Amino acid sequence: MNFTGEGQQTQIVLQIRCSAAWASGIHEHLKHLSAFHAFLSITAVLGNILILVALRKVSSLHPPTKLLFRCLATTDLCVGLVAEPLSAVYWMSVAHEEWNLCRYAAPSFIIASYTLCSVSLLTVTAISVDRLLALLLGLRFRQVVTLKRTYVTVVIFWIMAAVSSILYLLTRLITIWFGYLLVPCCVVTSIASYTKIFLKLRHQEGQVQQEQTSHINPLNIERYRKAVSGVLWVQCTLVAFYLPYGIVVALFDYTAKFSPSSVLILELAVSLVFVNSSLNPFLYCWKISEVKQAVKETIREALCCLSG
Repeated sequence: MNFTGEGQQTQIVLQIRCSAAWASGIHEHLKHLSAFHAFLSITAVLGNILILVALRKVSSLHPPTKLLFRCLATTDLCVGLVAEPLSAVYWMSVAHEEWNLCRYAAPSFIIASYTLCSVSLLTVTAISVDRLLALLLGLRFRQVVTLKRTYVTVVIFWIMAAVSSILYLLTRLITIWFGYLLVPCCVVTSIASYTKIFLKLRHQEGQVQQEQTSHINPLNIERYRKAVSGVLWVQCTLVAFYLPYGIVVALFDYTAKFSPSSVLILELAVSLVFVNSSLNPFLYCWKISEVKQAVKETIREALCCLSG
């Protein structure tokens, strides 16, 4: 009975999102948001395709680590190819009161967005754990963190995110509670990983001479520190762009009276989440020197082909 009731509640929420009351007074704003998302879609697709091509040329990254970066770039690419076009279609259908189109676009947009955002969050967390293991395990890192195990982990991420998102159609509580559990777990894991990394690096600063002479840790500490700094920038940016949406959703109540301003704030928070997918390629180039060099080579080759 509860499951059936929640399923009906989900359908009510979808009906509200495809109603004249939802877009009352903000039709022009939704049209502007649709145009903005069309622009974001282009930048996310072009930027992340460039990163995926460039990553093939980066040989300094451990293959499992490179796979995680590829997964993150692929997720951002899918945001540009799928989630952002769906959001633009959904908002335009609401603005023009095309309710039949809206009833298909709204759930598709929600499922795609929840899936891709969940995978992004899980992947960034996995990268933080990967960097911690690289520091703690030393020579054993390549034996423990293998490409096969990383592939399995990535597949599990996609299955978890997709199933929990699709279940939104039956009962949105499952998707909501998955988010309530996922976000704190990922944030706590990442904070714990980076805290351990910085404490370990600080401890090693006093033992540099000993480690250089005994060759206990062959890891290039300075290079490792720069890599961790780059990953940390990516993670902090993701949290900064996702946090407003989390706050707005926690405060937003579909069943209570909602105003045009509250709906607009919610949609702006969604837009902010999608900006992250267009920004990530720039962060890779700015903070990860190997990726930056590979991107330069890729652009140079592309320009040579066009000029030739």
